[in-house]
Formats: sequence, structure tokens, C-alpha cells
Amino acid sequence: MFYHVLYPLHQTFTAFNVFRYITFRTAYAIMTALIISWLIGPYVIRLLRNLQVGQVVRDDGPQSHLSKAGTPTMGGVLLLAALGVSTLLWGNLGKPYVWLVLSTTLCFGAIGFWDDYLKTVRKSPAGLRAKYKFGAEIVVAGVMVLALLLIAEDRSGVTRLSVPFFKELTPDLGWWYIPFAIVVIVGTSNAVNLTDGLDGLAIGPVIIATLAYTGLSYVAGNARFAEYLNILHVPGAGEVAVFCGSLLGASLGFLWFNSYPAQVFMGDVGSLSLGGALGMIAVLAKHELLLMIIGGLFVIETLSVIVQVVSFKLTGKRVFRMAPLHHHFEEKGWQEPKVIVRFWIIAITLALLSLSTLKLR
Repeated sequence: MFYHVLYPLHQTFTAFNVFRYITFRTAYAIMTALIISWLIGPYVIRLLRNLQVGQVVRDDGPQSHLSKAGTPTMGGVLLLAALGVSTLLWGNLGKPYVWLVLSTTLCFGAIGFWDDYLKTVRKSPAGLRAKYKFGAEIVVAGVMVLALLLIAEDRSGVTRLSVPFFKELTPDLGWWYIPFAIVVIVGTSNAVNLTDGLDGLAIGPVIIATLAYTGLSYVAGNARFAEYLNILHVPGAGEVAVFCGSLLGASLGFLWFNSYPAQVFMGDVGSLSLGGALGMIAVLAKHELLLMIIGGLFVIETLSVIVQVVSFKLTGKRVFRMAPLHHHFEEKGWQEPKVIVRFWIIAITLALLSLSTLKLR
């Protein structure tokens, strides 16, 4: 909104020329979302507590988590509010990519909200049945990818892949790109959901991945930088950096309340929307495969669940003491803060490795 209202005034007052710069608007989008989170956070937490929207803790989980029962959940609404307002204030709303990634985030948040509502308000332990949840996620992701193909200036560019470590390898998937992108978005959404098991565990790697994609979106949208780094240039992707700034600020603000010991949990409304956002950002910035490294911690957590389930069904034995992986280390005696911080360190290392691939090609 500020771009459309204030930037036209630059012809009279040159100071307003700063609103044309993506870097300026991204920086202030971070601060705006952070401040909104700080301001409304206590009220949201109090409201959730008054509504008795408390965390349901499973008996078969780590025994140390039983004390967390009743902690307000569905705190993802705080994230979405700060993210949405900041994006609308600082984004160039004439760019369709902004609406695509924002719509994806809100739709996945709506799916997560319904799942949380069934668990906490309707007292249905299973929540939204898996086939309905995955079905809704696939439909949302499919619609967004089709919309991307329809509005893209260069459709052939949309269906190409940038392969890490290989400079000239950019295969064109054609219409196969649609199911591939759906898997990226839905898979990332559920990977973040699986990682959200400890205070601040999921939001930390989300912040790290978002920071990385803020830079990637900006350089992908800048023809000169894209040519210098020999990556796919995506016209309009630069504005996704402003959304990333809003996501970064909102996530930092949420971490203020979600850090150990957590005052509020994000719930599925938060984890599914954050994962959906990261997946869509990767698709728009044309660094889908790099997400497996940037979000490597989410991949590891997801694989631990898959390995555990397959092993138990085939052999009757468990590979880990408990899955996802963070619970395995808890069962080994690691204190929760130690698990969280060490997993953050892994996420930072993987993000740095992913960014190095821009030159190691």
C-alpha cells in the first residue's frame, strides 16, 4: 500500500523515492511484522487462554511434555496477522507473485486452523482426517501452480529447474512441473508440521530458511545479479523478498513468545502455513531443489518418521527410540533447550552450504 500511495509523491518530494527500492521495503516489512507481533502477541495469547484453546499432549510422547498440556496453541494466527498486514503495507500489490505466495500461506493456514479447531475445540484427538487434509493441500497447491503458469511472463522459464552445483543443467519439465511443484509445496508444509514438536524448534529453522530465500528471491528478480550468478532470472520475483521480510519479522516476533518455555504454540495453523509459504517461495524463486538443503533439517525430521514407520512395519523393530528425530534425542536424555539449539546450528550450517552452491557450480 505504501508503494502505491507514497512512491508517486517522489516527483514532488524526492525523499519518497526510497519506496521504489525492494531492499528498503523489505527491511521495513521485517520491522513492521516484528512490532505487530510484539504488540498483539499478549492479547492473542490471553484470548486463546480464555477460549481454553490448549495444547493436547499425547500420552505416548515424551513424559517431559505432559506439563505442557493446556498451553495455548493456534498461535499461528498471530503469525498470519503480522505477516499479512506487513505484506499489504510494504509490498507492491501490482505484482501477482505477492498475491500468489500470500494466498498460498493463508489457504494452508486455513487448513491448519480447521485441524486445530477439531482437536482443541471439538475435542477430536485425530483432528482433520488425513485424506481430507492432504486432499485440501494438494488442491490449494495445484490451483496456485496453475495460476503461476497462467500469469508468468515466460511460461517455459517457470517449468525449468535450477539444479544445485550444475551451472548449465536447467531441465524443462513441461507439464510434469505441476505435480513436481505440488510435491514441493505440500511436502514442505507437512515437513515443518512434523518438526514442530519442541518450544521454538520449528520457527528457528523457518527464520533461517526465510532469510536465505529473501536473498535468493531478490537476486532471482534482478536481471543483473541473476546473470552474474548464472541463475534463472524470474521477472517479478524480487517482490517476493518483501513477503519474505514480512515472514521473517512475524517469525521473529512469534519466537519471542514461543521460545523455551513457550507461552504459546503455533499449532497446525502456523506450521502448515509456514511450510506452504516456504514451498511456494522456492517455486517462485526457481530454487525448488535447493530447498532440500536450505530446509535440510525439515527433510531429516521427515525421513526419520518414514524410516521409523517402514522399519516397524517390515521388521517390527524401531530404528529410533521415538520419531520424529528430536524426540529420539529427548529419550536419550538431552534436555529440550539443548536439542533445540543444536538443531538450529544444523539448520544454519545447511543454509550456509546451500548459499555456497551459487558459486560452487
